[in-house]
Amino acid sequence: MYQTRSEEIFDKYLQVIDEHLQDILDGKADEMFELHEIAGRLFIHPTHLSNVIKNLTGKHPCYFYERKILEAAKGLLDNKQNSIADVARILTYDPSNFTKWFKSYAGIKPSQYRKQPPQKYTNTSNRVAA
Repeated sequence: MYQTRSEEIFDKYLQVIDEHLQDILDGKADEMFELHEIAGRLFIHPTHLSNVIKNLTGKHPCYFYERKILEAAKGLLDNKQNSIADVARILTYDPSNFTKWFKSYAGIKPSQYRKQPPQKYTNTSNRVAA
């Protein structure tokens, strides 16, 4: 199937995020990438990256990054051996900021999330309909 350059950039953007988050989870990285660092890995200007993704999806690149971090956070929180503070630190957040961040993206606090029955995650929020 033919892929436009914009779709290629978007797919590579998601791939860089996935790889970086895996490095964070594996302890191989201790700071989250900023948009300019991701753009640098794609050999494009950050403004171009942002414009391509906004034009293709209607959403800012950070939307997709935050969604993927939220997926990772939920996965870590599902393991009851990880304290909420541990999850925050693994994801490079200060624990108090993590709770605020999590609530703003998930709609509930991490402690409330933990009280819910486990959920299966689908990675559909980051793809563009063809």
